[in-house]
Amino acid sequence: MPRVITPREFGKPLGMYSHGMAAPAGELVVVAGQVGARRASELAGPDVESQTKQAFANVRSVVEAAGCSMKDVIRLQTFLISADDIEGFMKARHEVFSTYFPDGTYPPNTLLVVGRLVRPELRVEIEAMAVRPRAATRRKPAPGRKVRR
Repeated sequence: MPRVITPREFGKPLGMYSHGMAAPAGELVVVAGQVGARRASELAGPDVESQTKQAFANVRSVVEAAGCSMKDVIRLQTFLISADDIEGFMKARHEVFSTYFPDGTYPPNTLLVVGRLVRPELRVEIEAMAVRPRAATRRKPAPGRKVRR
C-alpha cells in the first residue's frame, strides 16, 4: 500500500492530492491519458464535469484491468484546455474521489492547462501511474518447468 510523504516544512496540500507518495516494490502500471469518452468514442458530455467523471472511470477501468485498485495509484497528471474549467474539474474530482479514495489519502496530482487535446471537443485528459503489489506480480511457472531460487 502506498504511503503519503509530507515534508515537515510543508503545509497541507492546497487540494485533494498529496505532496508525495512512496510505494513498496511491485510492478509499475502506467495508464495512458484517458479522456471523457465512453467505449464507442461517445463523448460523456460537452462539459468538463461529465468528461472528468468519465475520464476517471476510464482510468479506474485500466487500473483494475491491471490487477490494481485506485488505492494503488501513486500519481495523476491532468490536462485541461482552459483555466475556466478548473472549478468544474475540481467539483467532479471531489465527487469521484470520495468513492475512489474514501480514506482521504489522495495520490499526487499535477494539473496543467494546455492549448488543446487530440480532438477539439475534449476538455480534459488524465494520466495515472499505479504500483501493483509484489504478491500480485509473481507469475506461476509454466507447467513442467522448475523454478530456480
